Amino acid sequence: MTSDKILKQKVVTKVTRRLIPLLFALYMIAYLDRVNVGFAALQMNQDLGFSSTIYGTGSGVFFLGYFLFEIPSNLILERIGARVWIARIVITWGVIAAGMMFVKSPLSFYLMRFLLGMAEAGFFPGIILYLTYWFPAIQRARTVALFMTATAIAGVIGGPVSGVLLTLHGVAGLAGWQWLFLLEGLPAIFLGFVVLIYLCDCPEQAQWLEPEELLWLQEKLQLESEQKNQRHKSYTLLQAFANPKVWLLSLIYFTLVIGLYGVSFWLPQIIKGFSGFSNLWVGFISGIPYLVGAIGMIFVGSHSDKTGERYAHVAIPAFIGALGLLLSAYFHDSAIALATLSLAALGIWSALGPFWALPTAFLSGTAAAGSYALINSVGNLGGFVGPYVIGLVKDATHSFTGGLLFLSAALLVGGILTLVMRHESLELADTSRR
Repeated sequence: MTSDKILKQKVVTKVTRRLIPLLFALYMIAYLDRVNVGFAALQMNQDLGFSSTIYGTGSGVFFLGYFLFEIPSNLILERIGARVWIARIVITWGVIAAGMMFVKSPLSFYLMRFLLGMAEAGFFPGIILYLTYWFPAIQRARTVALFMTATAIAGVIGGPVSGVLLTLHGVAGLAGWQWLFLLEGLPAIFLGFVVLIYLCDCPEQAQWLEPEELLWLQEKLQLESEQKNQRHKSYTLLQAFANPKVWLLSLIYFTLVIGLYGVSFWLPQIIKGFSGFSNLWVGFISGIPYLVGAIGMIFVGSHSDKTGERYAHVAIPAFIGALGLLLSAYFHDSAIALATLSLAALGIWSALGPFWALPTAFLSGTAAAGSYALINSVGNLGGFVGPYVIGLVKDATHSFTGGLLFLSAALLVGGILTLVMRHESLELADTSRR
């Protein structure tokens, strides 16, 4: 092994160990605080008289607040630095997540979910941007997959924890769902202060890097930036927003997110429906699809980095997710239904790491900050559409079948669009070589 490869392995390993555990914990708590309403609904809907449509609408309203404030939030982060702004985001969402315990009516439910989305806006694309400051491009699909595995692990851990918290029903005069919101919101507040102490904005501030390690990382990232500018023209923010590739990526992510949150927000109720188990057991069983998704994320992200291929590593998992949801719509035996939902989770979560390696390949600077936020905010509108449609169809048909078919169709479209984008990219590359 050459000295450059040894130094590369040393730097990447050190940066990964320093940053990813905290960022992973932050995203795990963030994801849990946005989807724990799915477990709370096992009690809350009956206590407050919420229909499936009210629940589905309230779950999705989170993403309207998220959409409106995503781009401004990420531009502020790029201007003032990650440490302070991420801490602000995390502390604010923790306070609002805990405040969900005070929901009393559909209006207050909608308002608190909207505020939660507004508070969290900018976190995910901010982290994607932040990772580009620290990791060479060839490591990013795996790195993003490691970071985003937090969403799956949140389900693995959060399901059983939420099931246990629901058993506190009546303690100190609070309902179980109120304890769930309170106790799952507090860790974010604590971690927000950890961010202020632990994170630094850029490698130049990292006293834990040796001079030769910092120099290697700076030179590597600078070289990549120069090569990127040679292969792709340098975009201003407005030019990036007008770029068809950015909007196509937004649409692809929209379809993936429809599946992601359609499953996440309704999984506890779907499992409850086909199994009839107690809320505690539903919490434990719901962790199985998330665990399968986590394994898929790491494997597919690593394979994408190893081969350097991105598009097929998004499209094929999207098709697998579509198949899993299609089968889930028609098989209601407990074991088979759990297997098909796990297949769906495998596909959906596996696509995420390679997907987020796509925009980092041609965007940088302020254009990257704004474009990542645009892709994430437009894409996350799927988080409103998916849960809302399932709730609407559930009230109309008293079945999850139609809603699951809708999620399946969305992922199928996402996979096809990814292949279309791959074809256009290959044509452009071929034209540029002539």
